[in-house]
Amino acid sequence: MSERVAVRKTYKLFIGGKFPRSESGRSYLVQSSNVSLASRKDARDAVVAARAAVKGWAGATAYNRGQILYRAAEMLEGRREQFVALGVPGDEVDAAVDRWVWYAGWADKLSQVYGGANPVAGPYFNISTPEPTGVVAVVAPERPALLGLVSVIAPAIVTGNTVVVAASPTEPLAAVTLAEVLATSDLPGGVVNILTGRITETAPTLAAHMDVNAVDLSGVTDAELAADLEVKAAENLKRVLRPAPADHDWSADPGVARMTTLLETKTVWHPKGV
Repeated sequence: MSERVAVRKTYKLFIGGKFPRSESGRSYLVQSSNVSLASRKDARDAVVAARAAVKGWAGATAYNRGQILYRAAEMLEGRREQFVALGVPGDEVDAAVDRWVWYAGWADKLSQVYGGANPVAGPYFNISTPEPTGVVAVVAPERPALLGLVSVIAPAIVTGNTVVVAASPTEPLAAVTLAEVLATSDLPGGVVNILTGRITETAPTLAAHMDVNAVDLSGVTDAELAADLEVKAAENLKRVLRPAPADHDWSADPGVARMTTLLETKTVWHPKGV
C-alpha cells in the first residue's frame, strides 16, 4: 500500500458560527499555512452576523453566559497540545484558560457590583443596571496571539456584547483554532466573529460601520492608523478603547475596566406606592 497523505488543513474565517472562505477568494501564506485574507465585504458580513446575535446573547441570563465562557475554558484546556503544536507556549495556553474562567465568574456579579438602588428624594425606587453596548469591533493584539485575543474577546462577550475581531495578521492560526473551540462551546453563532488578514483593510471598515457601537483598538500599533480609526469611529459616536501601550503585560490582572467600558447604564424609576 502507498503511504497515506495527510489532509492539509485550511484556515478560514469565522462568521455567524460558520467557517467561510473570504468572499474575495484570497488567501495569504503565514506560519507555513494558507490563511483566508478577509476583505471589506467580509467585515461587513461579520457585522451583520454580530448584529443578528445581539438580541439573543444580551437577553441570555448572566448565569448562562458564564456557563458558556466556562465551557470555552474546558474546550481550550482539552486542545492544549494542539495550540502548543501551533507554536503557542504552554504557559500562554494555561493563562488563556484561566482568563476564560476568570471572566466567566464575573457574568452574574457585574449587575450587583456596578448596578444598584440610588438614593432619591421622593416616593420612588431609582434603580441602575448595566446593559451591553451592542456590537463591538476589536483589533486584537498581535502578540501574544492567544492570550491577547482571549483578553479582548472575553470581557466584551461576558457583558452581553457581540464582537467582530480582526485577529493578529502575523500569527492568525491561534485565532482560527480558538474559533473552533468557540464553535463547540455552545456559543451562539454570530456572538464572536473572527477575521484574518490585513488590519489596514478590515479595521477602517469596522471603525466606520454605522451598525458598530464600540471599537477596541488594543492591537493597533501604528499611531497614524489609530488616529484615523478614532476619527471614523466618531461618525456615529462609537465608544473607543484606545491602543494598549507597547509594554502592556497581557498576563497581568486584567481588572474590570474592559468590561465596564463596554456597558451602558440603564436607570429606571418606579413609584413605591403607599
